[in-house]
Amino acid sequence: MGKINGCIKCLFIFFNVLFAILGCILVYGAVKSTPFSHQLTSVGGPSLAWSWVFALGVLALSCMGIAAACAEKELVLKIFAGFMLAGMIIMLIFGIVVVVSRNKLKNSFDTASAEVAKPFMEDEAMQAMLMGIEQAAHCCGVVSSSDWGNKIPDSCACNDQNGGFPLSSGCKPKPAGTLGPDQIYQMSCSSAIFGFFDLFFKIGMGLCFGFAVTALLGLLISILMIHQIRRHDSGGSSMAMKSY
Repeated sequence: MGKINGCIKCLFIFFNVLFAILGCILVYGAVKSTPFSHQLTSVGGPSLAWSWVFALGVLALSCMGIAAACAEKELVLKIFAGFMLAGMIIMLIFGIVVVVSRNKLKNSFDTASAEVAKPFMEDEAMQAMLMGIEQAAHCCGVVSSSDWGNKIPDSCACNDQNGGFPLSSGCKPKPAGTLGPDQIYQMSCSSAIFGFFDLFFKIGMGLCFGFAVTALLGLLISILMIHQIRRHDSGGSSMAMKSY
């Protein structure tokens, strides 16, 4: 018979396997999001290098938890519990950083300065993404249509007054001396672009605070397993039962 209650051990290993799989998914997501790291930091967002730290941390801690439960060694579980405590604190810090970065990015878009538009206009992939947003949200430019310079793309062409989501604020003539559609959308895309980034910020906040709670539960279960090992080593059983 093992030192740790079988149900608790299996449940603990099962959830660590799930988090190990999640860690692999997060690593894949970090790889895919790396090309956008420069653009996000340029407009006041956090560096996506932290996503690598987060993803690898989840994967490593999950593997350590599986090893700790299988080994049934008090020292290994103490080390894992220490990492759970540290992980809980780090996740809370990360969550606060994400909240602050989100507010900072929102302020950058609210002020609508030319610096916000610069990262989008310097990268072809970001320009393509901006055109897609313009067609879907019925807007033109990050801050204004002048972000496109002298050549305004067809994605800014305004054909109606009430289409798009969010609703367009209407059409206006293109600026004098520019090439492109005669009528363009009056509204800029700053709010729509922030909504796109805001989705990732909300996911990040949910992950950080969710993992903080999970780390707390992992810490409590680790303490319980350490207690069972001590009782077993001192002559008791992993499940305390009275004999009559």
